[in-house]
Amino acid sequence: MKQNPVLIIAGPTASGKSALAIAVAQALNGVVLNCDSMQIYKDIPIIAATPSTQEKAQVEHRLFELYDVTKRGNVVEWLDLCVAEIRKLWAEGRLPVVVGGTGMYIDALINGITPIPEVNPQVRAELRRRLQTENLLNLYFELKEKDFEISQKINKNDKTRIVRALEIINSTGKKVSEWYKAPLIKKLPEAEFTVVKIVPEIAVIEQRCRERLDKMVELGALKEIAELVRRGVDETLPAMKALGVPELSLAVKGEMLLAQALELAKLHTRQYAKRQRTWLRNKLQADVEFAEVYSGQPEYLEKIKKKFRGI
Repeated sequence: MKQNPVLIIAGPTASGKSALAIAVAQALNGVVLNCDSMQIYKDIPIIAATPSTQEKAQVEHRLFELYDVTKRGNVVEWLDLCVAEIRKLWAEGRLPVVVGGTGMYIDALINGITPIPEVNPQVRAELRRRLQTENLLNLYFELKEKDFEISQKINKNDKTRIVRALEIINSTGKKVSEWYKAPLIKKLPEAEFTVVKIVPEIAVIEQRCRERLDKMVELGALKEIAELVRRGVDETLPAMKALGVPELSLAVKGEMLLAQALELAKLHTRQYAKRQRTWLRNKLQADVEFAEVYSGQPEYLEKIKKKFRGI
C-alpha cells in the first residue's frame, strides 16, 4: 500500500468517471474530491452535471458547489483547497479519490503550477472596464506589444485569455511567457499518485454528449440559465461558459430558437469532449486505462484495486 496515496480518475465528458469514482471510494474507504472547474459552483447542478443528492449519499463528496456563480474560480484556489482536503483524508486514514475532466486542474495537482503571484485587484478592475468600452482587438494588440511570444498562443477573439495575460503583465511587470519558463511549484510533493483514465472512442462520447444535453434540458437546465440571465451574471465569468450556457442563454433571451441553440450547444460540447480526449490520450500518463464508458463493469473496479494495492 502506498504511503501517501491519491487516486485520480479522469475522463472526458459523459465517460462515466463520476460513477466509477463513487464505486472506488466505496470499495477503498475513500472520499470523492471534485476536479471539475464547473462543479465548484452552486446553483447550476444540472448544467454542471454535479453529483446528485442520491449519489452524494452513497459516499462522501467534497469540493463540490463551493462558490456562488458570480465568483471567478481559478486553478490556484482549487489546488490549495484540494491539497488541504487530501492531507485531512490522509490523517483520517481515508483515500482521496480525485475525479474530473479539467486537464489544467489534474496537471497542476500532479506536476505543479507556475509561480505567478496574485493579480492586483485594481489592475483587474481597470481591464474589465476597458473590456466593456474598447474593442477587444485593442487589448490584443497591447498584449502583442508587451508579450509577443504569448500573444501568438492566444486567439485574438479569446477575451478571457487576453485579459488574463494583461492582468499578469500589468500586475507583475513581467511577461507571461517568462513566468511560464519558471520552475513549477509542486503543492503536494509527498503524494503517490495512481492515475486512472477512461478514454472511449470519440463517436461514443459524441453520442453521449448529445444525449446528455437533451437530458439536461428535460431536467430543467433552461430554468437554471434563465436565473443566471435574470441575475445579470457577467458573461465573462467561468460559470457563464459552462457547456451549453452560452448557446442556450440565447434561446432563453429569445435571440435564437431553442432547437438551433441546442444543436449549437451539442456541437460545442462535442468539440470540448474531443479536446479533453486528446489531452487525456497525449498528455496524461495513466497506471490504468479503460477504452469503454464505465457503466458498472465489475472488472474496472477489480483492476483498479489490484493496481492500487500493487498486486
